[in-house]
Parts: sequence; structure tokens; C-alpha cells
Amino acid sequence: MSLGAFSTPVPVAMARAAGYAEEDLREHAAGLLQAVGGIPRPGSRVLVKPNLLSADNEGLVCTHPLVVRAVCLVLLDAGCGVTVADSPGFGTASRVARKIGLETALADLDLTVTTLARPTPVTTSFGARVGVSRDALEQDCILNLPRLKAHKQMRISGSVKNLFGTVVGMRKPLLHHLHGDKGVRFESVLLEVADHLPPTTSLLDGIVSMHVTGPICGEPCATEFLAASVSPVALDTAVYSMLGLAAGDVPLWNEALRRHLPGSDAADLTYPLASPNEFDLSMFQAPADLKPQTFNPLRLAHGACRRVLARIG
Repeated sequence: MSLGAFSTPVPVAMARAAGYAEEDLREHAAGLLQAVGGIPRPGSRVLVKPNLLSADNEGLVCTHPLVVRAVCLVLLDAGCGVTVADSPGFGTASRVARKIGLETALADLDLTVTTLARPTPVTTSFGARVGVSRDALEQDCILNLPRLKAHKQMRISGSVKNLFGTVVGMRKPLLHHLHGDKGVRFESVLLEVADHLPPTTSLLDGIVSMHVTGPICGEPCATEFLAASVSPVALDTAVYSMLGLAAGDVPLWNEALRRHLPGSDAADLTYPLASPNEFDLSMFQAPADLKPQTFNPLRLAHGACRRVLARIG
């Protein structure tokens, strides 16, 4: 996809969702994806990419299993070939899926959850080589399923940040180490990884979000909405705006605006379903102060040990 290829205004569809009732989620997913033109053509190979960062914190870290199931049902009904996969921070995708209940949620659909592999070098504008999974690059399209979370380094984790999970394994923390806090290099990595991927539609799980801190150890917040767009930048912009944040508060938003990416300006957005002012997200607490993006060598080593233990535990 090209993040600069969208014409404006960019549609962002929103729906109120008070809980994870299975039939309601399926109806919401179909309506949201249809409203933004995000249902692929029959026969398309679609990567469903949830957030499977970690099985910690009682499943609050990951996209809710029933949201993933609802989207898979919509895609299967449309005649698509579906692969569900991610490259978790800790452990394998199948292990995380089993622990959070996603394996059970997909069992009757004959879908398994796999770990994104086969790193393929993608070169950024400043010369960094990023190992993006060929499993993602070879799909016809991606259905990106982030969960709305506070993030102690980026302030908010949403659609663009979730696509960083297409980078394979330990390459993600290494990119933090090499490029964090060096101008806008890390933000550039996130945006340019997204730019190299196949056409991507995002559907964000904002029913119960994570706030105060994150992306793992935060607290639940009942924000009670779902949102979708064919532009991950536009969807993030809508959410940032709903949270009452300014571009200067969110490094990734600031860099998207600096690049004049379509959807990075709230004025570029249109809302075919519910309007943002129908939702009250004032209870959501974003981190007041951001931690360094850089992972020092000790943190890298500690993280590597946790990853090994998560794979064998």
C-alpha cells in the first residue's frame, strides 16, 4: 500500500459497542467494513493481523478473540482465504492465542493462528534495513485488528503501531535499540513499514481499551466503540482527536503530519456512520510523560530471555 495514495476525505466508520456479544460483533464488523469499502473481493488472500503482543494482563493486551472471530466470519462469508497471524513480543502466536482464548474462538472455523516468519529486508528512507515478514508481504490484503492502548513510549498504540507486528521476532526490539530517540527515525520505521505492506484495512477494538500506561501493564477502560478505515493513519487520527490529544502529544501523529500523509489532518476525515462527538472518551488516561524509545543492551538481553522462556513455558 502507499500511505500517500489515498484521496481525501478519508472515511472512518464508527459504531458504539458496549460489550463483546458475538452476534453484535459480527453485525458491527460487517457494517463497519462495508461502510469504508474494506471487504476484499472473493478469492482474496487476507492476513488477519490481531495484536498478540503478550498473554499477560488477563488478555487486555491483545485484540479480543471475539473481535477476531467476527472479522474472520465476515471475510469467510465474502469468499476470502483467511490467514490469522502475528509476530508476538513474547512467545509464539499460537501460544498467545491458546492462552487468551483465540484458539478456541476460531476452532470451528478451521483456522489456526501462526507466527509471522520469513523476514524480508525492507529499506527505509534513511537506509535502515527492516525484516518484514514475507508471510505478510505476499498477501493480497491485510485486515489489521489493533486494540486501543496507552503506550509509554508512543503515548497511544493504534493502527499504524499494530502493523509493526509484521516485523519478525527480535528485529522489533533491535529497531528500538538502533533508531529510538534519534530524531524521527523510529516513527519513520513505523510509517514506512506500513507503507510497504499490501492494501490494509484496519478495524480497531476500542470496546475495552488499555489506559494509564501500556502496552502491557495498563488498566482497563470501557471506551465502548469500534472503528474502521482503509487508512491506518486516518483511523489513528480520528482516535487521537477523540481522546482530546494534539499532534505534539503523539510522536507518530506529528511525523505523519510532517509528511503530509492523507488522513493525518482531522479535517481530511469523513464519518459515514456515527460521528466522533457521539462518543465520550474523557475517562481514558494517556501517559503524562513518555519513556525513552531506545532499548539499552541490558533491556535487550532481558527481553531476549523473556522471549525464550515464553516460547518454552
